[in-house]
Amino acid sequence: MMPVTALARGWADLLRPSVLRLAVLGVALTLVLFVALQAAIFWALRLWLPGGLELPWLGAVQFGDVLSWGSLALFPVMGIFLMAPVAAGFAGLFSETVAARVEAIHYPHRQGRSLDFFDGLLESVAVVAAVLGVAALSLILTPFIGPFAPVLFFGANGWLLGREFFQMAARRHLKEGPARALRQAHSGKVTATGVLVAVGLVIPVVNVTVPLLAAAAFTHLFQMISGPVDPGSRYRPG
Repeated sequence: MMPVTALARGWADLLRPSVLRLAVLGVALTLVLFVALQAAIFWALRLWLPGGLELPWLGAVQFGDVLSWGSLALFPVMGIFLMAPVAAGFAGLFSETVAARVEAIHYPHRQGRSLDFFDGLLESVAVVAAVLGVAALSLILTPFIGPFAPVLFFGANGWLLGREFFQMAARRHLKEGPARALRQAHSGKVTATGVLVAVGLVIPVVNVTVPLLAAAAFTHLFQMISGPVDPGSRYRPG
């Protein structure tokens, strides 16, 4: 019951304009990155690739010109395969901001201390890399484990998301050791919440927002687990 409650409250917070705006910003930053990368590839091929061919009826054809225009086909390919994980990575940079806003709204008397920006950056990169790794491993093992592939995918990602984002929520209030001990003491609830959040990884558009949803849901879960809610909160524990 507690994981479902934490997820439902996380979804409610994700739909708040101030939080949803962060997801849109993550997509916008991803598009800017893709456009800049495409432009760099286009001009690098055009300027630095020497040589050409003399073709009948067409005359001289430069390799750089042909390949630079051909490289534009990379843009939709990058969008299909990289948009979601890269956008999720950018969104992950705002996870700490989401946690702070959730606590300010719902737990005004139990607000934690914001973590260092570089901690959030490293965590975001690590989570996205691990999620991609789990997806690749699931694809590779699918012919061998058949119907158990989804169990591997959701189980591994649930454990991973639970471990990272509950630790982040707890570290706002506790030192690393006590935060880890609290997570381990409630590992079942933490992993179950992570599995519920991981379902969003396979839903288009929603997958972009998974880091923000995880930050909100695990902030609620930490507050429910760690003790009684203060009078300023709109929620009851559990």
